[in-house]
Amino acid sequence: MELYIIRHGQSTNNALMDPAHRECDPPLTELGWEQARRLARHLTEGFNPRRFAIQADDEERRGYGITRLYCSPMWRALQTAQPIGQALGLAPEIWIEIHEHGGIYLDHGEEGGVVGYPGKTRSEILREFPNYVLPAGITEQGWWRDGREEIADCHARAIKVAEQLRRWAATEERIALVSHGTFIDALLKALFNQLPGYHVFYHHFNTGITRIDFDAEGRLHLRYMNRVDHLPPELIS
Repeated sequence: MELYIIRHGQSTNNALMDPAHRECDPPLTELGWEQARRLARHLTEGFNPRRFAIQADDEERRGYGITRLYCSPMWRALQTAQPIGQALGLAPEIWIEIHEHGGIYLDHGEEGGVVGYPGKTRSEILREFPNYVLPAGITEQGWWRDGREEIADCHARAIKVAEQLRRWAATEERIALVSHGTFIDALLKALFNQLPGYHVFYHHFNTGITRIDFDAEGRLHLRYMNRVDHLPPELIS
């Protein structure tokens, strides 16, 4: 199995100078949309060598050949997956467990404290993204049930996602996950059997791509990390 872990495009929260103005479920900026469009074109037409050493026939292997596309239920990930799905001819599948650390919440300070919000409802998602595949956990009451998720719970969730990915290791699938910065860090640590924490942080630019190959014996092969070949310097954020 080939796994492509992708961070979403730039969101309005990413572009804020003052985090006090953050939204609980921000959309993409115009820059974020352009990043997503270029990412989609790259996944369809870009060069992606299949092995460690470049083979003679690799020049003919344009595109990534992705067979399954998963995304977080957060708005910025849903939007990032849209041009990818259109370019690849795939219906994005929402995987709730790959959402960002914290969940859907705002911190209103001393007056209101931390307040959790439900996220987009089933109808809201299908109205904007009619071909997406939704799990039963997304209802007309949304999908987020808590206030603010603790970082330990994020790492526990990442371990479960890593376990699911390992169960698919022997397949021939090429899977893309559109997820989020802190969760990607947690997922990589879970896959690499590393302790959680901020002693190391696997940073990803917006729409940065990490590729990990799984073989049938359970070994992981890290091919590359945080690649942004599809973006010119002025679009990297």
